[in-house]
Amino acid sequence: MATLHLEIVTPEARTFSGEAQMVVVPGVEGEIGILPDHMPLMTQINPGELRYTTPEGEHFLAVGSGFLEVLPDRVSVMTDMAVAEAEIDEKAAEEAVARARKEIAEKALAGEELAFVQASLLKSLAQLHVKRRSRH
Repeated sequence: MATLHLEIVTPEARTFSGEAQMVVVPGVEGEIGILPDHMPLMTQINPGELRYTTPEGEHFLAVGSGFLEVLPDRVSVMTDMAVAEAEIDEKAAEEAVARARKEIAEKALAGEELAFVQASLLKSLAQLHVKRRSRH
């Protein structure tokens, strides 16, 4: 089966670098499915679930905001967060969601402060989605 080179990078580390048969990324207008020989593309990504398939199986990551570059033989994901299911602390993510929702409800947030809290909420929700995936 044909593959493409997938690289997932955060400011802290290279989360994954290897061959994948398929990649699905949370784009700004919905999920983007990528197979080998995909047309070139560059777009933003939203917080959500990124999944990719290798010969070993399907893998899931919670990702934050960032950018996606697709070439026929390569996919690069540059994001501010990429966390594997095994690394997600469900209790901490639930607490972060509750804090963010409380701040949005109780405070008159605006501008950058509101955007920061909303981004934090979306990242925490993405982590919970990935962590709870195996239970559904």
